[in-house]
Amino acid sequence: MKKNTKILIADDSEINRAILSDILAPDYEVLEASDGEEAMACLKQHSDIALVLLDIIMPKLDGFEVLTFMNRDGFLKKIPVIIVSSETAASYIDHAYNLGAAEYISRPFQKMIVRHRIENIVKLYTKQKYLENIVTEQILEKEKNNVVMVEILSHIVEFRNGESGLHVLHIRTITELLLKHLRKTSRQYQLTPAKIAVIINASSLHDIGKISVPEKILNKPGKLTPEEFEIIKPHSLIGARMLEDLTYYQDEELVRVARDICRWHHERYDGQGYPDGLKGDEIPIAAQVVALADVYDALTSERVYKLAYSHNQALEMIFGGECGVFNPILLEALKAVEAHLKSEVKVRSAGKIAQDKIHELTYMGLHNNDVSDRTLDLLEQERTKYQFYASLTREIHFEHSYESDTLIITEWGAAQAGIRESIQHPQKDPDLLRVFSEEDFWDLHTHLMQATPENPVVSKVYHLTLKGEQRWYKVVARPIWGMEEDASPTKVIGKFTDNEEEQNTLDKLTLQAQHDDLTGLLGRNYACRQIEQRLLDLKKKKASMMIVDLDIFKNVNDRYGHLYGDKMLKTVASHLESSVRNSDIVARIGGDEFLVYMEYEGDITELADRVFHTVSGSYEGLEVSISVGISLAPENGITYEDLFHHADQALYASKQAGRNQYHFYNSSMRTILLQHHTESSPGER
Repeated sequence: MKKNTKILIADDSEINRAILSDILAPDYEVLEASDGEEAMACLKQHSDIALVLLDIIMPKLDGFEVLTFMNRDGFLKKIPVIIVSSETAASYIDHAYNLGAAEYISRPFQKMIVRHRIENIVKLYTKQKYLENIVTEQILEKEKNNVVMVEILSHIVEFRNGESGLHVLHIRTITELLLKHLRKTSRQYQLTPAKIAVIINASSLHDIGKISVPEKILNKPGKLTPEEFEIIKPHSLIGARMLEDLTYYQDEELVRVARDICRWHHERYDGQGYPDGLKGDEIPIAAQVVALADVYDALTSERVYKLAYSHNQALEMIFGGECGVFNPILLEALKAVEAHLKSEVKVRSAGKIAQDKIHELTYMGLHNNDVSDRTLDLLEQERTKYQFYASLTREIHFEHSYESDTLIITEWGAAQAGIRESIQHPQKDPDLLRVFSEEDFWDLHTHLMQATPENPVVSKVYHLTLKGEQRWYKVVARPIWGMEEDASPTKVIGKFTDNEEEQNTLDKLTLQAQHDDLTGLLGRNYACRQIEQRLLDLKKKKASMMIVDLDIFKNVNDRYGHLYGDKMLKTVASHLESSVRNSDIVARIGGDEFLVYMEYEGDITELADRVFHTVSGSYEGLEVSISVGISLAPENGITYEDLFHHADQALYASKQAGRNQYHFYNSSMRTILLQHHTESSPGER
């Protein structure tokens, strides 16, 4: 345990404090209080106290009163308390536990027992805090991702609409302010915190139907004609229909509320709105609130067809009925939040749950067996949003728990794959292995097992078979480790994203990089890598490398042109391929130079003759001659560099002997290249 971990000893007996201090001092920083009031003052002064050792019988405030105040002020959520007392009556002990004590140690005590119990309690609470922070971060990250996803979808519409990009943020903020006031002042609409959160998120989608409206009407810098207004009005119905036509989640609360808002946020309380002419509370409260928020923000924001009205002007117009009739209860709510509405719209972030609220929710979830309806509602809402947005992204999200060996797949992903959402022992499940092959499953598993906390993310591309069609999918996944320093992974989370087009493009580019553009033969570098691998596996077999050079090809280009020369090169390449087996390697390694690698048994001369005579001959009336140099493995070397160098030397021997022939490398050719470079001018070959 770290020395800077602080423990508070609260006991009116100095000797008791001294004994406990002696036990703890080697490992902890010890603070002391001689009565209950000093203990409370110390707790308020030091925010990093890890544990309190508390006596019951003390002056000013006894131990039970200290526990009561610690509970009231929230200290017990963060700081465990161990009662150390000579009182052994069951009523005392029960009362201490009921007030929130984590442990009870009776005097006289043994030194080692005290040390172990303190160490265990500190470790337990440290782990709980760590877990709370992890869960909080995960919920905050999910909430942020959900908000980002909604805003992206909404800003697609705003981008076409020529609006500033802040409209969605403003609608969320105003909607939240109105709903929270309504919850305090009216029970008519049964607005729970969970329901308010759903409406706030759903409000971002109120105008998605505008994606169907022509931009020239959306961005017209002036008043719409009656005909143009009739074109724009159906956007509310179209937005609702978009959500109704979702393949999944139509019955989820988030989707239902968003659909109501899309369809009816242009209705008015007196029945003079559209599209259905609903009156009063026939209009869902979510749509009523968003309608009022939409009008206020439209008035106070600059648009292509008008300048912005001031905050006060906008309120006068709304309360004066110039923007239609609204629910009197909502107008009262608008008046109530009027004083800070303007500033809130400017500074509030878009619908993020405050971190302290998330901590509160996390603590409740971890520590209470009797979880409140609000907590369950919020957690269910998170699940719904997660499933909903996963379906919109068309990605297959998954989570694999090692402890239970259970694979959980999002609803949309499971439907696409035709498998269950929850699969026990996935490595043995025949339905899953029809989608994701066993070989690929274990390949991904191996890579995940090799991941580390420093490099946790694994990204691979595999084939998935969905609805009988095999497609490339990219998986991005990572393990989640336990809290211990050397803990093993407890689960894996990740997602599969359709990668068919990208993979096909990559395959084409790879193929292009591996082959010569003109002849379609292998390129030099790729052929080199292939030959190097073959030589590593050669063992007792024999191989030959041939370098083939067209004689006086430069004259052909100069006399007949490059197009004619290109046709000749293609023909030579075709003849070379026809003279060897499919397992042999043929490559173009330069302008008029080719390379052939063959593994063989018996006499190589017959193969060399076949290659030489197949390529030599007449091309459209022009005689084609070649010079060839041949090296053999293992006689002349067992590496690509050695074989290429010796074949090159043999090639020059063929040229020196008068061209239109082939030579096998021998030791007499060892210095031929040196002699050639000495005698030739630069660039001549």
